[in-house]
Amino acid sequence: MNEQTEKEPEQEADPSAAAMATVGGQEEAESGWTGDSGGGELATATEEDGPVNIDLILDLPLQIVVELGRTKMLINDLLQIGQGSVIELNKQVGEPLDVLVNGKLVARGEVVVVKDKFGIRITDVISPLERIKQLA
Repeated sequence: MNEQTEKEPEQEADPSAAAMATVGGQEEAESGWTGDSGGGELATATEEDGPVNIDLILDLPLQIVVELGRTKMLINDLLQIGQGSVIELNKQVGEPLDVLVNGKLVARGEVVVVKDKFGIRITDVISPLERIKQLA
């Protein structure tokens, strides 16, 4: 009990700091977040830390776009577009389509039809090294 009475004055001096240390310590241990550097860096998990819990991000919505092709056009040409107009794209027939997740290329594939709807069969997944190169 002497230890408890000695600790109580410290907690009374700054109860919010003690609470933050307890909560922050638990959250940092679970998430890998290291806020001490000020840069908000994510610490890498090691085998001693145990498995990283990704359950928190599994429900995040992502925008997935399958890109058929692109082109550049003058405003004058854009204003001339009407029903039946054809816009030429940069991709060749049979060339794989790009699969973008939140605007970043992650895979390539080919068009398929599934129950009267379009789909894409993934033929190539972009390696993590290539994805990192895209960020530069």
